[in-house]
Amino acid sequence: MEDVFGFMDDLGPDKVLHISLCRVGLKAVVVVDNTACGPAVGGVRMAPDVTTEEARRLARAMTFKNAAAGLPHGGGKSVIFADPKMPPGDKEQLIRAFATAIADLKEYVPGPDMGTDELAMGWVQDEIGRAVGLPRELGGIPLDELGATGFGLAVAVDVASKAINLDLRGARVAVQGFGAVGKHAARFLAGKGCLLVACSDSHGTVSSADGLDVAALIALKDAGKSVTDFPNGTKADAEAIIDVPCDIWIPAARPDVLNKDNAGRLKARIIAQGANIPCTAEAEALLEARGVLILPDFVVNAGGVICAAMEYHGGNETMAFAAIEEKIRRNTALVIEKSHSAGISTREAAIGMATERIWNARRTRRWR
Repeated sequence: MEDVFGFMDDLGPDKVLHISLCRVGLKAVVVVDNTACGPAVGGVRMAPDVTTEEARRLARAMTFKNAAAGLPHGGGKSVIFADPKMPPGDKEQLIRAFATAIADLKEYVPGPDMGTDELAMGWVQDEIGRAVGLPRELGGIPLDELGATGFGLAVAVDVASKAINLDLRGARVAVQGFGAVGKHAARFLAGKGCLLVACSDSHGTVSSADGLDVAALIALKDAGKSVTDFPNGTKADAEAIIDVPCDIWIPAARPDVLNKDNAGRLKARIIAQGANIPCTAEAEALLEARGVLILPDFVVNAGGVICAAMEYHGGNETMAFAAIEEKIRRNTALVIEKSHSAGISTREAAIGMATERIWNARRTRRWR
């Protein structure tokens, strides 16, 4: 078991729960990082290679994300050690077992994440009456279906493009991780006139300097196929997405895909972080030193959690998308402005903004 107390600081975590239910083969970790602003909201990630450290880092990202977005929620995260492509019946049993295990952890509200979806949250809701990102039939706002996070990324890129005088009409976009977030980011950016020149998934990369058909690629992915099954374009391995020249690079998959060893290969002007913690600190420093504008994850990929919070508090789809537009547009502009005026990185500016809001909320709480 990893040392829980070794990574504590003034913000958290509040609780770390390790779950082992041998009869159903469930192994999971829940990190409730901080509840100063309210009950912690954070996704349930399922993958065979997740770790407690990953859960901790993602939970902290959610603390900052919810605070930066001005939501009445703290941050948390769950990881389930399992293959999300297991037989549907087995997955349902595992998710339901996980839900019952966290029934009394009422300060944590689970939502969908990599490896889980609206249906999985429906199972959680059925077991414990507490989840966000629910199917539409249960009164939810299906954030993955609608592309809430991708919509927010497109809003952030629009703000950033004006800051560096980049015309989005014809701007080249590369998406690493053409899934629930990446495909919608590509769709919304295409609507602004951008050109998708490359995208990747776990099977490989497809690219074309003349542009790729976004709608056709989305249809391909929705049919359960890989981007490498796309009939046109140049095919390469998954890592090759880093080498495709572009204006806007969107990491939308796992943590730490950019690190000190590969960041030097990237040829982009803006990095819009669709995934949580997709770049190491060393990679971000190297890229910012080269003049790349980095849009920090917890500021610009907050569309999903904003949508989830609106659902949790009784809002509708129209209200959710209006809130995403307003909050992400404002916060992206604030972070870029603060970075320039103070001579600090965009991540330092973003953390400062979020931390100030957390501490202001904390003053109203009676901490045990």
